[in-house]
Amino acid sequence: MVFRIYTQRVLDLASAVGGVAVLVRKTFRWLPSARSDGKNVFNQMMEVGVQSFPVTSLTALFTGMVLALQTGFSFRRVFNEPLYVGTVVGLSLLKELGPVLTGVVVAGRVGARIAAEIGTMNVTEQVDALHTLGTHPVRYLVVPRFLACLLMVPLLTVYADVIGVVGGYLVAHFRLNVPSSIYWDEIRAIQIEDAFHGLIKSVAYALIIVITACYKGLQTSGGAEGVGRSTTSAVVISMVCILVSDYFLSAILVSLGIG
Repeated sequence: MVFRIYTQRVLDLASAVGGVAVLVRKTFRWLPSARSDGKNVFNQMMEVGVQSFPVTSLTALFTGMVLALQTGFSFRRVFNEPLYVGTVVGLSLLKELGPVLTGVVVAGRVGARIAAEIGTMNVTEQVDALHTLGTHPVRYLVVPRFLACLLMVPLLTVYADVIGVVGGYLVAHFRLNVPSSIYWDEIRAIQIEDAFHGLIKSVAYALIIVITACYKGLQTSGGAEGVGRSTTSAVVISMVCILVSDYFLSAILVSLGIG
């Protein structure tokens, strides 16, 4: 009995991996068609990017502030001075916290919306109606969201990095009495490879979020309860994959000399 359960789980996992691979192949196949659907792509960019500014701003601002506060007081205990606050804040945000926190925020906000939208269309047979009208669901539903996430998540990451660095400056200067020139000199000393390190991660996280959410939405069944399950599953899987892939991406990029 136990063997049968685990066998079924392995088969379900293999089926899901295969389904995701097929979805990715179809998405890249229909990418050229996005040129004729620019309005839909633009609307999705507004939803993914502009509508995520408030929560991204708050998350990045207070992350930078707490990084500066903890770094300053920890180093003051060791060196009697709040040293390297700008360096720690800048590197932490650019390489790790900026892309990871942005990915988690987008997964919670955008990933849930995508899964719920497509899932609702699936259970109400609107996806079948697209087939009837001669429109491929991947072309109409997945491709615009795919491009929007691929373009806007890296931009949100850059925005989060800037806001976080400013938040760190506010605490470093006004709470820890670190001179402005020292803080900004440490920020400017950060290498461009460190920024690329985080940007490459943000692209990978965007792919994880949009493919997971679209796949879960297209696989939804069972009415309103099924939509809820798909939405929750999409968010949880996206967040877990972001955190797990963060280590492997870091290891690969460091081995390649990027950051």
